[in-house]
Amino acid sequence: MDHSTDIAAKVAGHDPATENASGPEDRARFRAMTEGTQEDWSIIARDYMAFAGSLPDRVLAHLKLLDGDFGGFPVDRLQHSLQTATRAHRDGRGESYVVMALLHDIGDTLGTYNHPDVAAAIVKPFVTEEEHWICQHHGAFQGYYYFHFIGMDRDMREKYRGQPHFAACEHFCATYDQAAFDPDYASEPLEFFEPMLRRVMAKPLASMYAKQD
Repeated sequence: MDHSTDIAAKVAGHDPATENASGPEDRARFRAMTEGTQEDWSIIARDYMAFAGSLPDRVLAHLKLLDGDFGGFPVDRLQHSLQTATRAHRDGRGESYVVMALLHDIGDTLGTYNHPDVAAAIVKPFVTEEEHWICQHHGAFQGYYYFHFIGMDRDMREKYRGQPHFAACEHFCATYDQAAFDPDYASEPLEFFEPMLRRVMAKPLASMYAKQD
């Protein structure tokens, strides 16, 4: 059993690989949701908990896809992410903020034209409203430092002026994000942030799919 399956088993108290191999009797039997029964949804809920428990493993695996991807920048995208998170951590930021900083560009691979939206969707259940807003809008704020060099409006962020989290996003980009392209900066390795990410993602702060205390 690999690491992700092991974590899922610990969370849900079973081994999904073994159970799924046992046959269709361990799966829901409806062909349309209108036919679903309590038994069907008990099976699905059980497996959902296992799958949800291994979310950090999937996020970490996807984050590693940024390794070696420079895109013309002085450092690759993974090192930029690590450096952004390291700067935030060393500045005394809380764990959910640091995790947001670590994952803020994780959408680069699949969201080429809207990477902040992808990252914001991933972190939304686990961070504060302000941290989510920063993640979702950092692209426009980061543009202040380079949009004018590529024929775009560097003041695009001004459309958000007056929003409650404007200053927080401006600070994130000025202090951590735009400064995180230094090849000589001694960032913490991904392994340093892994326990933090697992703690933050252990329980969502808000989700329509999770019961709240």
